[in-house]
Amino acid sequence: MLTITESAQKYLAELLGNHDEPDVAVRIFVSDPGTPSAESCIAYCKPGDEEDDDIPTTYEGFKGFVELRSLPFLEDALVDYASDRFGGQLTIKAPFAKIGKIDNDSPLDDRINHILYTEVNPGLASHGGEVSLVEVVDGNVAVLQFGGGCQGCGMVDETLKDGVEKVLIEQVTEITAVRDVTDHSVRDNAYYK
Repeated sequence: MLTITESAQKYLAELLGNHDEPDVAVRIFVSDPGTPSAESCIAYCKPGDEEDDDIPTTYEGFKGFVELRSLPFLEDALVDYASDRFGGQLTIKAPFAKIGKIDNDSPLDDRINHILYTEVNPGLASHGGEVSLVEVVDGNVAVLQFGGGCQGCGMVDETLKDGVEKVLIEQVTEITAVRDVTDHSVRDNAYYK
């Protein structure tokens, strides 16, 4: 699970103690979990700003909340504070933020993103392409958007049906179809024109 070092707890307690709002806590989460743009975050959390399913935690001198959805991505995460001549720096190291520890109980979006970023996109990268999840509609249709060399590519329909859809349906049993919402009229970087 997540570890906050003693020095980081002391720093956060001082920081929160200087805040204008009483009873401010911290909220720890991963934005865009399971994707290449994932970032581990610590934010101020005023009373009532926490989510209903956040996990409340108590540290030395302050309260915190951990986003439930972020838990698999915060596995083995470390929050530390190191003093230096400029004051110091708070760091968060979350080795699973971009990949996460995904299992069959993980949210559907996370499982789809995990497959897209670990299995599908490495193959598309050889053509300068990528695909990302936009949303899941009707409970079982993955709406995807292609980019890079896949946007405007003459082979994108084949890639979608014979590649991406096949992989997702095999590995995420709730998914029954995929839909592409990419504007393929833009062909500037297309691999096949």
